[in-house]
Amino acid sequence: MKLLLALSLFLTALSAANATMSRLPPQGGTASATLVIESTTDLAVFEPMLLAFQERNPGVAIAYRELTTNELDADIGGACAERRFAADLVISSSIDQQLKLVNDGCALPLNLPAAEALPDWARWRNELFGLTFEPAVTVYNREWFGDRPVPQSRFELIDLLRDSEDFVGRIGTYDIESSGVGYLFAFQDALQASTWGRLVESLGRNEARLFCCTAEILERVADGRLLVGYNVLGSYALERIERDDRFGVILPSDYTLVMARAAFVSRDARQPETAARFISFMLSPAGRDILSRKMRLLSPVDGADRLARLTGQEDANPRADPQTLRPIAMSPALLVGLDRAKREIFLRQWRAALPASPVDE
Repeated sequence: MKLLLALSLFLTALSAANATMSRLPPQGGTASATLVIESTTDLAVFEPMLLAFQERNPGVAIAYRELTTNELDADIGGACAERRFAADLVISSSIDQQLKLVNDGCALPLNLPAAEALPDWARWRNELFGLTFEPAVTVYNREWFGDRPVPQSRFELIDLLRDSEDFVGRIGTYDIESSGVGYLFAFQDALQASTWGRLVESLGRNEARLFCCTAEILERVADGRLLVGYNVLGSYALERIERDDRFGVILPSDYTLVMARAAFVSRDARQPETAARFISFMLSPAGRDILSRKMRLLSPVDGADRLARLTGQEDANPRADPQTLRPIAMSPALLVGLDRAKREIFLRQWRAALPASPVDE
């Protein structure tokens, strides 16, 4: 068992080492500093923020390394344990893993006046800062549903999956063993809802397809290979729906989990001041405006209001209800789900209900 665990960690670290590094040259000629960022956010999504920061800091070059949640956690955790440099700024959607890294002493404490505007749930101590406001949503294929009623809650989704054979092999969600944010959403569902057991049973009975990443689920729902995607990152879905009307988005009416993509400055950062300045910029009014208009990630500072405006623009869109939004708080309670014994029990139950199934390419 120890040998298998060591091999798994080695392969994860190797994958992280081979991750693509994108470089953005300084906008002012010669670079006075290079900010190294490790992130789980697609570069295409994050680039407007990077370029806007460089406009205000023209001497800063950026090296942007994109990894999966588990790859990032292994890479930063390993570097932290060995007290070596891996990145200046660490940004991940898997906030439970982020909080554990901070709890393990991998972050620098910061004095950021801009962070005072954050709600309590979106920050931990003065080391971990929530940058975004992202709901977990359900997506569906518009053509197939047509005049059929769309499930607005988990209760309605369970009834739909129970009463129809149409969804066998045509519903998708995260593979919670390979996706950190998928595990986070699933574990929070288990804490929040009495429907969790029935929902997982329904997913298993319908041979749900499991994916590492949001984009894969969205693409398959859009082209009809999947009819429904569950617990998808709403930020990616709301951004894509503006140019792709083949799928629709639902903010579940029983409750909608909200996650804040979290950032910290590495204890071993080479450019700690520049990294802290980047966090402050993202939390500033200018940064929040870029999050809302260009990235659809929104901000914990004003995300609930902006989400309500964004999703209420037309009848075809979902409408955010502030009463059903449930932010996932950055607190030590998140560490419970990462306890090795509890995680293994949770994953064992998941595997029993959802055995590995082939993914259509």
